[in-house]
Parts: sequence; structure tokens; C-alpha cells
Amino acid sequence: MFRVNLVLLYVVLAFLTVSCSKQITKIACIGDSITEGSGIRYQSKSSYPVMLDSILGAKYSVLNSGKSGTTLHKNGDFPFWNTKEFSNVMAFNPDIIIIKLGTNDSKGQNWKIGHFEADYQSLIDTLKVLNNNPKIFVCLPVPAFETVWGINDSTITKGVIPIVNRIAEKNKLPVIDLYEGLKNYSEYFPDKIHPNEKGAKIMAEIIAKEIINNL
Repeated sequence: MFRVNLVLLYVVLAFLTVSCSKQITKIACIGDSITEGSGIRYQSKSSYPVMLDSILGAKYSVLNSGKSGTTLHKNGDFPFWNTKEFSNVMAFNPDIIIIKLGTNDSKGQNWKIGHFEADYQSLIDTLKVLNNNPKIFVCLPVPAFETVWGINDSTITKGVIPIVNRIAEKNKLPVIDLYEGLKNYSEYFPDKIHPNEKGAKIMAEIIAKEIINNL
């Protein structure tokens, strides 16, 4: 009798473990140095994905898959496709994916409008095959308040953003407008490209709101 009860206990515990795991919504944040948290003293506490995890609460688990210097272009000077962070996203098998790439693609040596659009679609298609059938959000890049390291705001506004909007419409994906959301906060971008803790918090708040409104 004791042995039977013990078996039943194990079955119940296993069921509860599976049930609890299903209640956790996994989010992967794909991006470059702005996602990784470059320039923020304590990335592990103040990058936007960490703040997003805190804002959304215990029912969410957020993975920071940002890698400094990366491009969406497969033939850019550092393609996100070639990073361990991309492999981490695939292994994480998230329920939600946030894509925030395009800033480094605005550099003169990287910007190829046709390739950018084709590679963005390829990324969407690749992520769609994940087992969890993730809900994908695409972000318009934050502003570049000056041309630094070749990052060009004109290319972002006239090239990157229209393509992201077109890709989103084509694939029926929600768009998170970080450009408009941050354009009045240049003081939160000390090097004119990367947000500080206050800028990252605004990013996290905007993204959290869009996630909640689109579930």
C-alpha cells in the first residue's frame, strides 16, 4: 500500500512540474549591443531584457540574446546568424521572440537594401519553424542621435524602418516602435547610440506593454 501511494505521489509531482513549466512564457530577445546592454555598467541587472523580465514578472522567463556589433545581413561584418546567441535562441525554443536588429546594418559597408529585406524574411522563416511556434515581434531601431562608428540615422529612418514595417505587414507581425518611443530622450544615450539604464528601462516598458497587449 505504501509503495502504491509513493508511486501516486511521484505521478502527481511529475504532473505538477509539467503544469508549472507550461505556465512559464519564454521570451528571447534577439539584437545587437543595444540589446546586450553595451555601455551599461551592470548589464546583468540593467540591460533591457533583464528589466523586461522584471516588469513581466514570475510567469515569464526572458533570455538576453543580444550580441554586440551584429548585423541582420548574412554578409555583414558580423552577422547575428554566426553567433552562439543565435544558437541559444534555437535551443531555448521560446514562446515569444523580440527582434531588434538593423542599427549596425545602417553602416555604409553593410547596407544593401535588397539583401537586408531578403535576410530579414529568412530570419522570420527560420524562427517560425521552432517547435513552440513562437509569436514574433519586430522592433523599429532606436534613433542614432549622431553618426558614430558608421551608424547612420538617415539610413535607419529611410531604409531600415520602411523594410521592417513591410516585413511585419507581409508576415502579419506586431511592430514595436522604439524609434518614436525614444526619439525625445537623447540625454539617455551618452554615446548617442546606446541607451543608459534609463533608456533601457523605457525600452523594456514599451516592449512589455506591446507583449501584454498582443497576447
